[in-house]
Amino acid sequence: MTRLGFLLDSDSCIGCHACTVACKSEHDVPIGVNRTWVKYVETGTFPHASRHFSVMRCNQCDDAPCVKICPTSALFRADNGVVDFDDSSCIGCKGCMNACPYDAIFINPATNTANKCNFCNHRIAVGLEPSCVIVCPTHAIRVADFDDPLDPAAAVVARSDVAVRSPEQGTKPKLYYRGADQSSLDPLRTAIAADGMIWAETTPAHPTVPTGQFDPGVVARTTYTTPHPITWKVKVSGYLVTKAIAAGVMAVAALQVLLGNSGSQATVGVIPPMIAGTLLALTGLLLVADLKQPTRFHYLLTRGNRSSWLVKGAYVLIANTMVVAAWWVAGLADSSAALKWLAVPAVLGATGTAGYTALLFGQCEGRDLWQSPLVLPMLLAQTATAGGAVYALMDVFADVPDPHAVRWVLLGGAISSLAIVSLEVLSKGTRHVELAVHSMTRGIYRGRFWFGVMVGMVTPSAIVAIALSVDTSGPSLPGGGLASATPYTPGR
Repeated sequence: MTRLGFLLDSDSCIGCHACTVACKSEHDVPIGVNRTWVKYVETGTFPHASRHFSVMRCNQCDDAPCVKICPTSALFRADNGVVDFDDSSCIGCKGCMNACPYDAIFINPATNTANKCNFCNHRIAVGLEPSCVIVCPTHAIRVADFDDPLDPAAAVVARSDVAVRSPEQGTKPKLYYRGADQSSLDPLRTAIAADGMIWAETTPAHPTVPTGQFDPGVVARTTYTTPHPITWKVKVSGYLVTKAIAAGVMAVAALQVLLGNSGSQATVGVIPPMIAGTLLALTGLLLVADLKQPTRFHYLLTRGNRSSWLVKGAYVLIANTMVVAAWWVAGLADSSAALKWLAVPAVLGATGTAGYTALLFGQCEGRDLWQSPLVLPMLLAQTATAGGAVYALMDVFADVPDPHAVRWVLLGGAISSLAIVSLEVLSKGTRHVELAVHSMTRGIYRGRFWFGVMVGMVTPSAIVAIALSVDTSGPSLPGGGLASATPYTPGR
């Protein structure tokens, strides 16, 4: 196997965009997206200002995170070492876009599949060079075969002072820059041009941070690049909520069984699996609806890449659905013995359903905030909160056994969530993490963040804490409900 890469000579690049045009022509790339593009960065101030050009594209990583996360192996490594893709296998999950630290992958609006630079592999296969190499007027783009000791471009890389983008990510990129200004390789060192210039419609690296105020590392401004939109939005956020509720209600139901309340047919055996089953179905619908090729969702199972947590997560959800269905059947049959046998599988299924997303986010190496070890405990805390909240609402309308235990679950989940969020906000990480936290807490998302903290964590914690204090010291109130002071009896 050969190892092909690129040598990009920024000292020679004149920013003519011939490579971009040739790439679009060669691959019929639609307007608005690019496989390769030229980034313009300006440093200094007038009259001592400079403009720098750098060609941007897929970095052909030796340890490519996009290949690992792709659930259908639509992204794969060819025999010549090139990371290529297969449109016919792509389901448009956008996982690869989150995994790529270089924002090199996009959804082709004409095919609704993930595309990127594939080294013009169809040309390489017949002995031709990539189209961008052919048209470059200054020979600033060169192919390098790093397994050929006589390859001239590889020799330049070996003996010259070259740089790669984001080496800290550990992806081992094979896109080497000679003479590139570091501000053009690191998007966090530039601010967006906002002076009405012709190239002002670009994507800022950090639009919510005042230049030089929060991030003193800003030393230049980006005056031209290609946009990189947010990929996972409302549907993925909704899926986190629905699966947390589904997992949480079953975990609390299993807790009730372990506390000796398996005889409560409605509130332990029947209603919880009905809620969980409905929310698991909605979880699946949200995941399928978020795909750019939703009719191919079954490729997760028929063409599954077992290194991807998108595939492993699908199996976790299926397994948990089977446990929920078995629980419901046992509940309808009023079989306390069966529920006792299913309690441990239900806890395992709930934990897996809640927690596998942390491992999926861990594969998204292009999103530093998601690499935090706090993601898994946060998901589990949210699941406990959701399960306790559902049971607290159920207690308003039905005779829930051990409401005291339910309140402790809800309180523990809410307080744990608040503590983990506080730790995440206060702790230090990479510059990417700090900028993301700034956007959430003081930037464009601050309203939603603080509303969520108050409504989802602080308020429930205060209400449940009051209810628990009434349970132990206050007078008995008529009826059930969250504020009831009726002493609980295990197995009621």
